[in-house]
Amino acid sequence: MTNIGDKARPPNDAIEVQDLSRFYEAIREFASEFSRQTHNQLRGVDNGKTLGTYIEHKLRDFLATRGIIRSEDFGSSAKGIDLPTLNIDIKVTSIRQPQSSSPFTSFKQKIEGLGYNLILFVYEKTDTDKECYLPLRIIRYIPKERTADFQTTAGILKIIAHEGNEEDIYAFLVERMIPVDEITLMQYAKWLVKNPPLQGYLTISNALQWRLQYQRVISEKYESVVGLDPENLPELPATAKVSETIVDPLIDEE
Repeated sequence: MTNIGDKARPPNDAIEVQDLSRFYEAIREFASEFSRQTHNQLRGVDNGKTLGTYIEHKLRDFLATRGIIRSEDFGSSAKGIDLPTLNIDIKVTSIRQPQSSSPFTSFKQKIEGLGYNLILFVYEKTDTDKECYLPLRIIRYIPKERTADFQTTAGILKIIAHEGNEEDIYAFLVERMIPVDEITLMQYAKWLVKNPPLQGYLTISNALQWRLQYQRVISEKYESVVGLDPENLPELPATAKVSETIVDPLIDEE
């Protein structure tokens, strides 16, 4: 079986930040190869963070060997996102409950977006008596402009479309429990009247970190969200058992 990363490119052949076509191609290739491999060291593992970190590291190595990104450009907790050169954060989640967390930097993220693009991998973990399979069933590239909360942005846009004013928007934001003080929220409501947000596609819940939910971008088709699902996934052995429970920690750790 071919290992991911066999077809290496020279390390100085790094992708330009604006050119995502090679990135998309590499993501599809990675997903196809990864999904065909066994990952037996993960048999019996049900910790979502462990599984997500495993997939992220495999992806980073793959992108480096393809020249999509240099290994020294990998993200860290200090940089805030996984692929800072491309302004992309990697999100990995189980198909059983497609959600993850994201650092809180501003209350405005719920309305204007996170400030970076997302590449979302949705896996389905399956074990046999001796082997572990981790096919990547769904992959989405979500541009930063669409990473705001669906209901909050939809509500603001509806108010503005019906000639609402800053007081209407303020009252709506209070109902949505936007985590900021009243004075700042009123000032922001005035700004939104003249600067309406784009429609967001995520579901974002308030917590110590943002809780992101992805069911909408998984099940619905949006022109600006790129579907990168792998084709022709292998059939799993008849004895394979899908993991029903994946423990997904509420807080991401770097």
